[in-house]
Amino acid sequence: MTTAKKRPPGRWKAGESGNPAGRKPGTGEVAKVRAAIAARVPELLTAMMARALEGDVGAARLLLERAIAPLKAAEQPQALTLPDGSLTDQGRAVLSAVAAGELAPGQGAQLLAAIGSLARVTEIDELEARLTKLEEKQNAKP
Repeated sequence: MTTAKKRPPGRWKAGESGNPAGRKPGTGEVAKVRAAIAARVPELLTAMMARALEGDVGAARLLLERAIAPLKAAEQPQALTLPDGSLTDQGRAVLSAVAAGELAPGQGAQLLAAIGSLARVTEIDELEARLTKLEEKQNAKP
């Protein structure tokens, strides 16, 4: 007959914490270092700015990268009149506009993707209409 081992007094079960509330936030070493740095941020910024103004490119870059968001290239909207014909005709018009320099290549690619999506939606609509007609014919037969 085996007996279960008893835990020695003062021991916790496996996976059970001896301090369920845990350490209070902000009492660790990292929090102390961050607080010490935060207290001196104005001095650090002044020193970094002085170094940047003296010609330290690294300091200038660091300040600018942290203070000003990087600029992203943006294409200007461009008006384009597409023909009323088929989606293929519209796609050709977009390609012609890109080739002629009237439309940015990125905008042309986005328009072609939109025309492709429209073609898939149109195809689904046409298939649904054909299926409905076939079902109506099938149900109308005696």
